[in-house]
Amino acid sequence: MLAAMIDTDTEKHTQFEGLGLHPQLLQGVKTAGFVRCTPIQAGTLPLALAGQDVAGQAQTGTGKTAAFLLALMQRLMQEPALEHRKPNQPRAIVLAPTRELAIQIHKDAQVLGQYTGLKMALVYGGVDYDKQRAELQAGVEILIGTPGRIIDYFKQHVFDLRAIEVMVLDEADRMFDLGFIKDIRFLLRRMPAPERRLSMLFSATLSLRVQELAYEHMNNPRLVEVNPDKVTVDAVAQVLYHVENREKLRLLMGLLRRINPVRTLVFVNTKRAADLVADTLRSNSCEARVLSGDVPQKKRQSLLARFARGELPVLVATDVAARGLHIPGVSHVINYDLPQNGEDYVHRIGRTARAGATGDAISLACEDYVYSLMDIEEYIGHRIPTEKITEGLVVELKPIAREERTERPRSARPHRGGPSRGGGGGGRRGRARGPRAAQPAG
Repeated sequence: MLAAMIDTDTEKHTQFEGLGLHPQLLQGVKTAGFVRCTPIQAGTLPLALAGQDVAGQAQTGTGKTAAFLLALMQRLMQEPALEHRKPNQPRAIVLAPTRELAIQIHKDAQVLGQYTGLKMALVYGGVDYDKQRAELQAGVEILIGTPGRIIDYFKQHVFDLRAIEVMVLDEADRMFDLGFIKDIRFLLRRMPAPERRLSMLFSATLSLRVQELAYEHMNNPRLVEVNPDKVTVDAVAQVLYHVENREKLRLLMGLLRRINPVRTLVFVNTKRAADLVADTLRSNSCEARVLSGDVPQKKRQSLLARFARGELPVLVATDVAARGLHIPGVSHVINYDLPQNGEDYVHRIGRTARAGATGDAISLACEDYVYSLMDIEEYIGHRIPTEKITEGLVVELKPIAREERTERPRSARPHRGGPSRGGGGGGRRGRARGPRAAQPAG
């Protein structure tokens, strides 16, 4: 793979009008309010528009979605469909690791492609099985979705992949993390050969395993890295507090009262910690809800909509929300639990300071998770500034009110001794003593 290192100072002034986009596609770009390309768009779009396969690396929130959608739609509008193509044979496919990311890609595609006449379908698990199936059978040109549900319909012969002209794999590193790579390879092997289609792979990190995937299933892709030496978003102000387990919840509440949250994401490492944090916040007059892997899809979308509208000031999330979500106006990200690796840290704090805005990332380093701090700082290439806990920042808490307690299945409730005295840090001691060890929620 050839590498193209993009100079953000010279490329950031590239305008969409100068890229030769189809007039109907350019109209969608203008409706979306886009004028100048972001660095990843300026680095990848000219290549993909010329028919060159691209593997792009950039931080979250830097415009990767628009880059591959514009290249995809331009290709479909310029090139005629295969002569004997059937309605249930998509011309392009976009694969995403999570339902939230697939929904967001589809929403962006509807905006950018609203004047093109291209038929799109969104396919993901958890909802609308028969409705999605009928939509595929009726005919679609652009298929956007998650691997599991797409393979389900594929094996039922609802559609096939023999007419694919454009393939996009988004958040490729997350596909590995979630165990989807066998599914991805299954689908790629049933598409036309790499030299007969345009392929684009995008990821916040291009590890060796991701590059191997690109080498195997793409046609001599150009590797485009945007500012790889500065992994975290410049506009995010980062700060770290060292805190004892027993004071974490009290410090979190004090921080939230100080910032007066409107849209604040609080990240935890386990579902058990998420429930405890959210219950505590609600009992202390701070409206909060949990977003984790076991939240039903309709409820998850409702929570995200309320959060985006500013009706829900705090969302307590496991790493299911760390990637792919585009929620404008997130002012603060708080790592109640430090993530266990640098990549997850970058993805978490990337939920704020999106699309040119600024934001704050606050991390709490307790006894249970401080061990990952060294790896995080090595990954991002600098020390996270540390602040002392000032007087009054650690506040007194009311006990969790019965009406605010999250209802959990009996088997998932903590043991009689309750959580470790840290109040939800999810520490190793607390996890080992219960009848069932708390698992990271996805």
